[in-house]
Amino acid sequence: MELSNYTKMSFIKTTEQSSKHEHLEKMSVSDLLSNINQEDKTVPLAVEKALPQIEVLVTEIVAKMKLGGRLFYIGAGTSGRIGILDASECPPTFGVPFDVVIGIIAGGDTAIRKAVENAEDNVTQAWIDLQAFNINENDVVIGIAASGTTPYVIGGLKTCNENNITTGSISCNVGSPISRKAKFPIEVIVGPEFVTGSSRMKAGTAQKLVLNMISTATMIRLGKVKGNKMVDMQLSNSKLVDRGVKMIIEEIQVSYDEASELLKKYGSVRKVVDFYQSK
Repeated sequence: MELSNYTKMSFIKTTEQSSKHEHLEKMSVSDLLSNINQEDKTVPLAVEKALPQIEVLVTEIVAKMKLGGRLFYIGAGTSGRIGILDASECPPTFGVPFDVVIGIIAGGDTAIRKAVENAEDNVTQAWIDLQAFNINENDVVIGIAASGTTPYVIGGLKTCNENNITTGSISCNVGSPISRKAKFPIEVIVGPEFVTGSSRMKAGTAQKLVLNMISTATMIRLGKVKGNKMVDMQLSNSKLVDRGVKMIIEEIQVSYDEASELLKKYGSVRKVVDFYQSK
């Protein structure tokens, strides 16, 4: 499919409209920060309007993951990096294997730190990248693109649909191409950016908030949180070990030293608490 089919859009890209603020270079530091902050305050309200869309997608993800499926994020540039960030936090936070939530960026790992020329314009590469993980019908693929017009993402969602793989999307324009391709689209309309077209700002924040919701709500529904505690978190540093010890103290009412020894013995907060509650 030709690139022009993706780039000729009939809808209005609010993410590309001119900033409401003029002459930014003449603003004081105080005014710059205040105005950016005022714009940022609108983002949670925009996310709130999309909650029904988010709920439907999370419900589908939970159902698929209970069947052994995985969650994939695909994106380019800022959107791809935000997806990788959320995916990379799931193993340490919830104790899931690294290949349960997977972030893929156009251009590969090199693009995490450095832009890869024309990577986002390749309409077939996303499917190639997904196939490297033996993607199947139990998996869910979420395409992330602030504009909703990224060819890499659109092409990936299209091919996933053709292979009966559940698709979702996160974008910041109404009626964008990725929304039309995704079975479960999410649209968070944040309006023009403070710096015109700089969608790493409000749009990026919106994407991060939505991904926080998706991964956290999914993991809670899959039983990876007990009460309000991350009982399956990886004990990868002293801070987290200390947090784990305090969780055990709260749950089973033992001393700090006892909790510390139990955590060393069983290796996770969940195992300690489950053992004592089963006695």
